[in-house]
Amino acid sequence: MTSILIVEDEMNMVIGLKDNFELEGFRVEVANNGEEGLKKILEGNFDLVVLDVMLPILSGFDVCKSVRKKGINTPIILLTARGEEIDRVLGLELGADDYVTKPFSIRELIARIKAVLRRVEKADEPSARDKFVNIGRLRINFATYNAFNKNVQVQMSHKEFEILNFLWNQRNKTASRDEILKIIWGFDESPTTRTVDNFIVKLRQKIEENSNNPKTILTVHGIGYKLIA
Repeated sequence: MTSILIVEDEMNMVIGLKDNFELEGFRVEVANNGEEGLKKILEGNFDLVVLDVMLPILSGFDVCKSVRKKGINTPIILLTARGEEIDRVLGLELGADDYVTKPFSIRELIARIKAVLRRVEKADEPSARDKFVNIGRLRINFATYNAFNKNVQVQMSHKEFEILNFLWNQRNKTASRDEILKIIWGFDESPTTRTVDNFIVKLRQKIEENSNNPKTILTVHGIGYKLIA
């Protein structure tokens, strides 16, 4: 049975989420503050975490950052009441897989949960686990979400992998910022094109020999980006 951890301090929200998740057939555990949530993630074996940003003791951002620093790749969906782009970008750059802004539709949240779980399930297929490609300085397995630089593992968020995977599949062709947003985020409420630019900066720092003079991910001015392979 798929297990989900809800880290949320608003009890009415907890009750509503728990009831709806259990109706979908998920096994649910709850933590009511960031410290408790982090402890459960580190000690448990959850398939996905629904994590509020505004939490007592530790914020959702702090929890997400700590989890990823420990090398735990459990998918995380952030719940945030904030609407500013900088907060959404920060959460994604810290390693969250998706975010939902309050107030939200429970159907939308469940749809996003199922989409993330499908990606993880596909990555676990045996036929995909040994496929590596070389992109710049990195050797990457898109199925297992692993990246290595000279046999040293490089930490990358799920969104970074997905953007890079999309560019790889479109290699030597120009992909517009709007196209990347549509394919990677795919929802009506999307980050702006500036979000794509921020992720490209992060990817270049990991891939390029000199991120200020990129040779692998090129900017096509006024349009988007092209991965050269």
